[in-house]
Amino acid sequence: MPCEKVYEDPHVISFLDISPISPGHTLVLPKKHFATLFDIPREELDACLSACQKIGKALLGATRASGLNLLQNNYPSAGQIVHHIHFHLIPRFTGDNLHLWPGKNCPPGSLAEVLAAIKAQL
Repeated sequence: MPCEKVYEDPHVISFLDISPISPGHTLVLPKKHFATLFDIPREELDACLSACQKIGKALLGATRASGLNLLQNNYPSAGQIVHHIHFHLIPRFTGDNLHLWPGKNCPPGSLAEVLAAIKAQL
């Protein structure tokens, strides 16, 4: 499939997003198929994250962005549309008015409750 390829190595391919959130919005994905973060083996994940770091630095320099978001969605309820793990590198600019999600105040005791549930799963 044709793309505007940014980077490629034996494990990873990276290209510009065709519906960018900001100029330079880049996708990084493993060449092998894995649906989610929970499916990808550690070696492949390490290759993707190493590429994200390398490409992210290049994006900051190329776009003169003042920041960068690294996003990765798992399952449809979290916004995963393409069922092949991929990472979004989104250059950010001061005053760009992009808001990823609203923060909420936690009810008293709720942090301790969810912490206990998470630790039980670990």
